[in-house]
Amino acid sequence: MKTYLVTGAAGFIGANYIKYILAKHSDVKVVILDALTYAGNLGTIAKDIDNERCFFIKGDICSREVVDGLFAEYRFDYVVNFAAESHVDRSIHDPLTFARTNVMGTLALLEAAHEAWNGAWEGKRFHHVSTDEVYGALGFDGTLFTERTRYDPHSPYSASKASSDHFVRAFHDTYGLPTVVTNCSNNYGPYQFPEKLIPLFINNIRHGRPLPVYGKGENVRDWLYVEDHARALDLVFHEGRTGETYNIGGFNEWRNIDLIRVLVRTVDRLLRSEE
Repeated sequence: MKTYLVTGAAGFIGANYIKYILAKHSDVKVVILDALTYAGNLGTIAKDIDNERCFFIKGDICSREVVDGLFAEYRFDYVVNFAAESHVDRSIHDPLTFARTNVMGTLALLEAAHEAWNGAWEGKRFHHVSTDEVYGALGFDGTLFTERTRYDPHSPYSASKASSDHFVRAFHDTYGLPTVVTNCSNNYGPYQFPEKLIPLFINNIRHGRPLPVYGKGENVRDWLYVEDHARALDLVFHEGRTGETYNIGGFNEWRNIDLIRVLVRTVDRLLRSEE
C-alpha cells in the first residue's frame, strides 16, 4: 500500500480530499497531521480515522522532530500539503503566524521529505496545495489566471503562499525533489469554516445580522465546488508532470456583491418556505 502524509486535513479542503481518496483508492494508507488550530475540526474526519487505513496525529508541521519522526515510522511515499493559515483578514492582524505556518512549515516538510527520500525519487511525490490569491485580483473582463500569470500578492496571506510556492519549486530545481503545485480558486461546500464568505453570509442572513461587504463589493472571485477540487487534486497528483504547476478553477466568476445578492434572495426564499 502507498502511504500518504496529508497535512492540514482536519480543515475544509483537506477533509474533503481525505474522504475522496479513501473512497476512490482502496490500496492507500493515509496519515493526517494537523495542529487543530481554530479552523481545524477533528469531528469532520472522525469517522474516517480507523487506525487501519487512516491515522490521525496532532502536531505542527513546523516541528522537524514531529515530521521526521513520522517519516521514520511510516516511510511515506507521498506528501500532500494543505496545512496553512488561510484567512486574509487574520493575516492582516497577525502576519507572523502566517509566515511561520505557510512558509516555514512548508520548508520544514520539504526538508524532511528531501532527507527521508534521499534522492530515491521513484514512486515519490510532494504535492503542495496553494491558492490563486498569489496572482492578485481577477478582472471581470473574461481574463483568466493561467500557470504563466505573474505573481502579484496583495496581502500577508497571499504573500506567504507565494513564498511557499517558490520554495517548493526551488526544491525541485535544486535537489530534484519530485514536486507538483496546484493553485485553486475560492472553494465552497461541505464542512467550510463559518468565517468564510458564503457560510458567513448565509448564517448572518438567517439571523438578521449585518452583512460585511468590503468597499463596493466589486472584487471578482472564481468559485470552485470543493468536491470538484478534490477530484482535480487527485488527477493532478497521479497524472501531473513532476515540477509543473496546475491551476484548478471553476470557470464560475462572480463579483462579491452579485454573489451576496443571490445569497440574500436564496436564503430569504428558503426561510419564507419554512414559515
